[in-house]
Amino acid sequence: MKFVSKLGAIVFTSVAMTVASERPNIVFIFSDDHALEAISAYGDRFDQISPTPNIDRIAKEGMLFERSYCGNSICGPSRATILTGKHSHMNGFMDNNFSRFDGNQPTFPKMLQKAGYETAVIGKWHLISNPTGFDYWEVLPDQGSYYNPDFIQMDGSKKRFAGYVTDLVVDKSLDWLKNRKNKEKPFVLMTQQKAPHRNWLPAERHMKLFNEIAIPEPETLFDDYKNRIDAVAKQKMSIEKDFHWSHDMLLPGRATDPRFADGMNDNEYGRMNDAQKKAFKEAYGKENQALIDQLAKGMSDKEVTRWKYQRYMKNYLRCIRGVDENIGRLLEYIDESGLAENTIVIYASDQGFYLGEHGWYDKRWMFEESLSMPFIIRWPGVVKSGVRTKTMIQNIDYAPTFLELAGATIPDDIQGKSLVPVLKNQGKAPSDWRSAIYYEYSGEYTHHVAAHDGVRNDRYKLMRFPDTDEWMLFDLENDPQEMKNVVAKKEYETVLKDMQSLYGSLRKQYQVTSSTFPDQRWNQKWWKDRWDEKNKEANTPAAEKAKIVFLGDSITQAWEDTGKEAWDKNFAPLGALNWGFSGDRTEHLIWRLQNGDIQRVNPEVAVLLIGTNNTGHDQRPAEETVGGIKRTLDDLAWKWPDTKIILMSVFPRGSTQEDPLRKINTQINEQVKALADGKRVHLLDINKRFLDDDGNLSKEIFPDLLHLSPAAYDTWAVALSSKLKELGVE
Repeated sequence: MKFVSKLGAIVFTSVAMTVASERPNIVFIFSDDHALEAISAYGDRFDQISPTPNIDRIAKEGMLFERSYCGNSICGPSRATILTGKHSHMNGFMDNNFSRFDGNQPTFPKMLQKAGYETAVIGKWHLISNPTGFDYWEVLPDQGSYYNPDFIQMDGSKKRFAGYVTDLVVDKSLDWLKNRKNKEKPFVLMTQQKAPHRNWLPAERHMKLFNEIAIPEPETLFDDYKNRIDAVAKQKMSIEKDFHWSHDMLLPGRATDPRFADGMNDNEYGRMNDAQKKAFKEAYGKENQALIDQLAKGMSDKEVTRWKYQRYMKNYLRCIRGVDENIGRLLEYIDESGLAENTIVIYASDQGFYLGEHGWYDKRWMFEESLSMPFIIRWPGVVKSGVRTKTMIQNIDYAPTFLELAGATIPDDIQGKSLVPVLKNQGKAPSDWRSAIYYEYSGEYTHHVAAHDGVRNDRYKLMRFPDTDEWMLFDLENDPQEMKNVVAKKEYETVLKDMQSLYGSLRKQYQVTSSTFPDQRWNQKWWKDRWDEKNKEANTPAAEKAKIVFLGDSITQAWEDTGKEAWDKNFAPLGALNWGFSGDRTEHLIWRLQNGDIQRVNPEVAVLLIGTNNTGHDQRPAEETVGGIKRTLDDLAWKWPDTKIILMSVFPRGSTQEDPLRKINTQINEQVKALADGKRVHLLDINKRFLDDDGNLSKEIFPDLLHLSPAAYDTWAVALSSKLKELGVE
């Protein structure tokens, strides 16, 4: 009889776990807008109607995180957070309206490449710029299309493929797995689905699924939005009011009822071939006509809303059926190919989604349904089967997790925490693990959701709305559906104080201030026009040859006016570029650096003067402005790694040293000294040259005691020219 001693079994298990955990492959399966409620492993209200057996299989064979949250509940920002391990204000992709992901910044795929991994991303990308850090990529343009979609190729071209997008993404993923160039290398494959993103158009084989079933309604489908701030009622993501006739409801022609929005058309139908159109008409035609007839006879508002909900939910769940089936295809190949033993499989989505809760669809809000995101992981030989954990994680944690798994160094500026200790300890968090998460949403045109940020711990959630200076506090134990804002309740005074303290602490931890939170000024036409002009300038041959770039506010911009003579004499011969914008504060410069084409320029030197508007406009504390300056320097470090920075001390303002704004600038200048290393960043303080012996500033030098005279620009030019010569730029 063969047997293994208890000690031998322990040794064997330990060795197996070590082998399986060394530089594992990672298959990261990622969908769009998949709510926990629509995953049966999470115990949802649809599990008897629309189970997800293949996603559930990953959970049964691995670990499911019950408290997994996003940092910003929008598609693009969530993806940028995952790539960088940083909150949106740090990676620069704040929203889907104004942001553009700068792929020059450090991302985990780049670091994994350096660690010897082969990397690939296939499917939805939605970050405007093309992928970087991937040995292979093939991505959908923008949101992508469900039927016969285009894919952007690595040479920048677009190619159309016949079929259904969910199937095609996995077809391409399997093809890459089977035909990898170097099969000796470990790999990371990011398989990223469009589904179940709006407008919820299922595959032909699923169009009639659930026809005979009534989908259960959430208790809050007809939420009246009482007991919360007004902004909750002012959104435009309501099933009752904001579903579009054609785009969302797949109804023919133009709306015949004012209770349907009619501004967006269903562009998918036009992409279909004849067979696909035939299947669509057979699936939806009779039901559509029945509704039109009912509307003509008269339907109550609630009846219309209920019809919309059923159409929405059935199509949403049909799309998920396609996602789940294709996950099954991936799992089957991983098993059959022998990859399973040393391949980690993860299922996640960019955020949650409203499935009628509060009468809504979409995301963006910090309410639980869109704040929560699935995270399920199978790690053979390390994570036991069927583990469920309440450890609180966030999508900033993915990048450091992948890096630790690959044996790569986790950079200090990554804001997330590696999940590897949690995974190896079967879901139990280390003693120093977080007890709360921070959330930020900067606001967009889309859906009119008010800008807000906040914190959530085990029991309470606090949201702050800066535009109206309002707060909402929810007791999630007593009010899990978040129907009552208790911020003004006397019995919650201590809770409110503690949560506001937590809010301040996490904002400090994650470097969230007005001075570091990227912001644009497109509502001012001149600013947008200048922005467009400078972006075009960055793409010219002259810009490519520029030796020096000036970055700053009106004092820098005025080299084009008051300081033009000095500029033409000293800096124009160097092909200098002036990217100063009047009125800008550090947050505006940060946004400009993160979203423009500035990376196309590679100057020898950048001159940075920023911060006095932080002082003058808001009288911000010096340390906050210095944080914004540091953030600017950090961004320039990966944008222009070989460029030397001349960091100007913030110029004096006000007539005397006792001027309150001058005092703040003086404090800034004391603190920025620590940012100059004398190698990449060189401090240049010429402030004494503008002052008399008593430290006073005259209107002859600074006519309004803030902006420079022509003579002052001459003074600055002489000092700068000397410093440039010292740095070898002439």
